[in-house]
Amino acid sequence: METQKVSKARKPQGRYISGMLKTQTIRWATPVLAVAGLWTSSLPSTALTLFSDDHDSYRVCAAQLLKAGVAQPAAAQGCATAIRPRDLSACVATIKQRTKIDPTDALAYCTRARRPKELASCVVDVSLNTKEEINPAVLNYCGRSLQPVTFGDCVVGLRKEISLTPMQALDTCIDASETANGLTVSPTLP
Repeated sequence: METQKVSKARKPQGRYISGMLKTQTIRWATPVLAVAGLWTSSLPSTALTLFSDDHDSYRVCAAQLLKAGVAQPAAAQGCATAIRPRDLSACVATIKQRTKIDPTDALAYCTRARRPKELASCVVDVSLNTKEEINPAVLNYCGRSLQPVTFGDCVVGLRKEISLTPMQALDTCIDASETANGLTVSPTLP
């Protein structure tokens, strides 16, 4: 019986110490958390940071397009309608620097592309590989592809191993990508 009384006597003491520790922890943590909260609230919000970055994105877009040789009205319209203005201008600038494609033509395709940087990569890779004047076709084919980088890799890879004209490689790869994506219409059976 004595052991039962001893264990009962210790339980309240353990609860008392546990409760005291919780109270001390709360007393210590409250000011620390309050200071941390005030400090965090004084930082600029993500929305404000993104907004100011967007302002700069449009400026950079316009400057880059003008430098590439795009007329002012077209540059203004392109940047204004772009979801990612810097990606748009990077697309046009990359194509202008590494190919003989007119920047106005590049702007038309970069504006319509879901992934302008990938479009630029495709156009540059295929153009450097073909060395022939099929530039408008390259813009069209890379712009049609849902995965421009993969499409460009297909064209370049096939031409390195198989004797295909640039147009044959473009046609083969675009047909394959459309079939793989389920975009071709199967013939009806009688």
